[in-house]
Amino acid sequence: MVEFAADLISQIGLLGAGLLIAIEVILMPIPSEMVLLLTGFNVSLGEFGLLSAIVITTMGSVAGALILYTFGHLFSQERIEAIVARWGKYVGISLSDLTKTFNWFERYGSFLVFFGRLFPVIRSLVSIPAGLIQMSITKFVLLTAAGSAIWNSIWISLGVFLGERWESASAWAKIIDYVVYAAIAVIMGWFVLKLWQYRKSRS
Repeated sequence: MVEFAADLISQIGLLGAGLLIAIEVILMPIPSEMVLLLTGFNVSLGEFGLLSAIVITTMGSVAGALILYTFGHLFSQERIEAIVARWGKYVGISLSDLTKTFNWFERYGSFLVFFGRLFPVIRSLVSIPAGLIQMSITKFVLLTAAGSAIWNSIWISLGVFLGERWESASAWAKIIDYVVYAAIAVIMGWFVLKLWQYRKSRS
């Protein structure tokens, strides 16, 4: 995948970098860190300007996030509530639980959308619930752009600094990914435990 990214960027330039970042937000076939490092390397060669590289990759991040946001938006809260009302009892989820979840995201959603852009995997996941609660699209775009710009600037600048040694930073990217995966596993484990305790108390 790294070779594919390098070929795409060499053929169509910054547009390729933006396209890869948009795809990464949706499908995650290649870590965005690698694309951004490679973009930074090209900046160090004088192929791209630093500011234009940050702007284009941030636009790619926003484009990918908007697709997921739209997907979540199509499944309205009313539709989700209808599904839970009919099937939720079989998995231990009640309408009150769902309402609490929506209320929680409405309260802290801005925080999650902004800071979620700074973490692998999470930056893709937060877009769907933002669409579900029908967060203002203007607010969503601004928060996504701000968080993505920070993330993209860090890794592109690192790629500029490392130059031809940009691939040496891949180990750092993997470590970050592993930390995030571990955190998600812990959170999911905690959720399953709470769900089991809840169902046991009801039975």
